[in-house]
Amino acid sequence: MRRRTPRRTAGTVRTVVLLVGALLAGAVPGAQASAPPHAGPTHAPAHPAHAKAASTYQNPVTSGVVDTFPDPSLIRGKDGLWYAYGTQNPVFQSRGEDGERMLPILRSADLVHWTYAGQVFTPDTQPAWHDGSRLWAPDIRYTGGHYNLFYSVPGKNTVGVATAPTPTGPWTDEGAVLPTPSGCSTGNIDEAQFTDAGGQPYLYWGSYDTICVAKLNGARTRIEGAVTEVAQGRRMEGGFVVHRGAYYYLFYSDAGCCDGAFSGYQVKVGRATSPTGPFLDDQGVDLTAPSSKGGIVLGAHGNGWIGPGHNSLTTDLSGQDWLVYHAVPAADPYLDPASGGTLKLTRRPMLIDRLDWIDGWPVVRAGAGPSADAQQAPVTSPAVGSTFNDGSLTGFSAQGADPGGWSLATEQDPKAFATHPTTGTNPAHPAFLVSDATAPTRLRAEADLRVTSTTGAAGLVIDYADPDDYVVAWLDRDRNALVTDVRVHGAGQGEKVTALPSGFQWSAWRNVAAELRGTHLTVEVTADRLHDAVTTQQRDLPAAAVHAGKVGAAARGTGAAADNITATALYTPVTTRVPDPGPGTLLPAYSDDFTSATVPGTTTGSPWTWVRGPAAGTTMTGSALSWPTQNAELYLTTNSASVLTRDAPPGDYTVETKIHFAPGADNQQAGLVLYGNDDRYFKLVHAVLPLNRANGALTQVTEFAKEGERPTTTPPTALAYGPMFGGPPADTMWLRLSYHADLTNTESEVRAATSTDGTHWTRTGTWTLPTEAALRIGLVAQHTAGATARFDYVHTYQDEKHLR
Repeated sequence: MRRRTPRRTAGTVRTVVLLVGALLAGAVPGAQASAPPHAGPTHAPAHPAHAKAASTYQNPVTSGVVDTFPDPSLIRGKDGLWYAYGTQNPVFQSRGEDGERMLPILRSADLVHWTYAGQVFTPDTQPAWHDGSRLWAPDIRYTGGHYNLFYSVPGKNTVGVATAPTPTGPWTDEGAVLPTPSGCSTGNIDEAQFTDAGGQPYLYWGSYDTICVAKLNGARTRIEGAVTEVAQGRRMEGGFVVHRGAYYYLFYSDAGCCDGAFSGYQVKVGRATSPTGPFLDDQGVDLTAPSSKGGIVLGAHGNGWIGPGHNSLTTDLSGQDWLVYHAVPAADPYLDPASGGTLKLTRRPMLIDRLDWIDGWPVVRAGAGPSADAQQAPVTSPAVGSTFNDGSLTGFSAQGADPGGWSLATEQDPKAFATHPTTGTNPAHPAFLVSDATAPTRLRAEADLRVTSTTGAAGLVIDYADPDDYVVAWLDRDRNALVTDVRVHGAGQGEKVTALPSGFQWSAWRNVAAELRGTHLTVEVTADRLHDAVTTQQRDLPAAAVHAGKVGAAARGTGAAADNITATALYTPVTTRVPDPGPGTLLPAYSDDFTSATVPGTTTGSPWTWVRGPAAGTTMTGSALSWPTQNAELYLTTNSASVLTRDAPPGDYTVETKIHFAPGADNQQAGLVLYGNDDRYFKLVHAVLPLNRANGALTQVTEFAKEGERPTTTPPTALAYGPMFGGPPADTMWLRLSYHADLTNTESEVRAATSTDGTHWTRTGTWTLPTEAALRIGLVAQHTAGATARFDYVHTYQDEKHLR
């Protein structure tokens, strides 16, 4: 993502570290880093499978661990722990370290409590081809038995990739993934890899203002073939793709990540039936259309978090998805400049929140936005199962054929796993390693499996009662297929066979996850649990096969191995969004239907008054206020535009207007304002903005902005302007601004909503400013002459409850 920070050389990135304590557990050349003073424990829990999981958490989950952790990307390693990777930043500034960590790494057993685990490069190991560039926006994947870390090299306007045998290294750089030029029209950063069903890998990348996609080669080190533009939009970047059900979902952020308290970042999404698009938002707008988009997943909500964005996803052991992202703390939005610098970086710690899928669309916490108080934690401790990291098969028993053949083996990654080198080949009599405890009936179970011989099979077992009563999802090498086998009291219930991709990497670990909801079984095969299944199978089980049973692994033939066997109660999906508050009761005394033939604010006694007005050419036309756009601005120190204002009611309220506006030139805009003065206001307009593209295209947006003093001095003095972008615009639109007086924090909160039909609304994020003089309701039509805005009415409603 675009960051307003100076390029630094390797020499200026060198960290000054007080050597305290031992090196991190598992640290290796190229990934080593000393612990900063008072950095806390750096070792992962010795027995994460048996550690008590957190019942609640509170954002940011990186609090007390690192000062900032932008652009987070997560993976569950083959050791059963979660690893997070972030953009190069001064993560230990508060602990006396003057410098940055290059793609810092965190480790966790429960997604809530994190420890520092190293960095991908140091100033001494950074590849020379970077020319000392800072490194941004990592994306982590597992394939072919190793980890692929893609990262942005903004100084070279490209993407690099490094590989490692473990989540913490040692990292081997594989060079630039993109050619020069890349074939994408704008910034070549903010990459994310995705593997399609059938095994074809893709790379998505782009920033300010385009996202592109191309196929990757088999080694996932270079793009190949055609480059396809799949999205464009003002300040669009940070693409991340998952496959769920019938659709591919492209998550992205827009409006700007890194301007402290004026960061307008939000997470949005479009979906498609192909990984190369076309991706449409929830109103059917193509993400390549020259306009702002709907499909809002997450935005600021006025509860202390600003500019949430640049997301990735992770899934807990119950099957619940979690959005992983960064956000700016309103109470402390900036880091101090590094040694010799003057620019304050934006503080962006890592947050997680529940991601719900409602009516086929993802949204955080059913639309409640980023959380600031205690929340139910992810499920990371299984009801039944083990990572075997304790060095034993405790809790499991061998049954079926050759029960003495199961043993524990060790490698660099994972540390320990169960293996059955040789067993019989009779499909009706496999070898089982099953839990002593019983798993829930309605469950999600998963295991990492592999088959290292040229024949044989490894399976995930659920609903196990005895060697003649079970359900197994096999990775069957003989048939190159995912095969589910169901037996009830010795009677076979039929196999279902789903082909695996040609070239399936049998000797590498693959995650097999089974979800049983009622009698419906869904099985996915992935490399890294990141919603990129190479094969998915669904089938309905006979009722007699569905019961509380044991879980575990199965082996047939030779070379079968299993790890990270877990089962827990399947999550209960949230299916209803939190209700959007209605506009409340109409307040006629603060509303105007423009039925008079007199331009508001031009006669004595009018409730309207002009700032720098009346605007030339403003007339009353057919019960509407007709206002030509001005060659004038309401922006920072350029304040020449007219503003038509009137008093707002006391308390919380919503103001709405219907506007007809067809702009045709750069930066024409018209709409609503809540106006304090020229340097303190909230604005929601239909606008035309330049798109940062080689062809000089323009884009129409609904822009929701605030202007005020930047809180970096005492008292604050420097003016700043922060935009965020709402739903798609239209020639006829409805605009709403909802005001809430936050008495606890002495803040004015304003949230925007837009509609193209007056019925269905896209609610965008919330801006806040310190409460000062009362705001006034206002209208503007400004920036460039040549278009005309027609306002049908201004209606004000008394809100009866809080914005949120």
